Amino acid sequence: MPKILILTGDAAETLEVFYPYQRLQEAGYEVHIGAPEKRKLQFVVHDFVDSFDTYTEKLGHTWDADIAFADVDPADYDAIVVPGGRAPEYLRNNEDAKRIVRYFFEKNQPVAATCHGPLLLAAAGVLKGRTSSAYPELAVDVETAGGIFENGGAVVDGNLVTSRAWPDNGVWMGAFLKLLDSAGVRAAA
Repeated sequence: MPKILILTGDAAETLEVFYPYQRLQEAGYEVHIGAPEKRKLQFVVHDFVDSFDTYTEKLGHTWDADIAFADVDPADYDAIVVPGGRAPEYLRNNEDAKRIVRYFFEKNQPVAATCHGPLLLAAAGVLKGRTSSAYPELAVDVETAGGIFENGGAVVDGNLVTSRAWPDNGVWMGAFLKLLDSAGVRAAA
């Protein structure tokens, strides 16, 4: 059974972790949660309030990480997913998280990222010349990393599928499942 690793941590957006986790399991993939440490993670819920210039944040669900980034052999996985929330803001400083991301780009294997997830991709140095969506306020981060920002819900550039945030989950994962299939990463029937 093909294995997919979700790279996340505390303060990740609950919907951007659980939707791909459950959708990919439903499709027949083995899915693991990777984090800086193998322990219980605290996710958050972001929402919008009329008259606020940005989103609000509340505590969300907790979930156990399956593996610490330092223990990840990227060759054991067929694809990665990088959810958003605030987690990528500190994960981008984790050398093992960047090592894992670079491996998948060097091997041209499937990568999905959403919302603030492209911050980790930018820090890993893999966005140069690539088209990426992200939370729209991160357009400057994508462009500073040498990427081309596209404000879309399922932006595909080679092995990369990106989106803006959890409202795009359906089209984002739909495009990622198509990419997995075209890359020959097929779940057990």
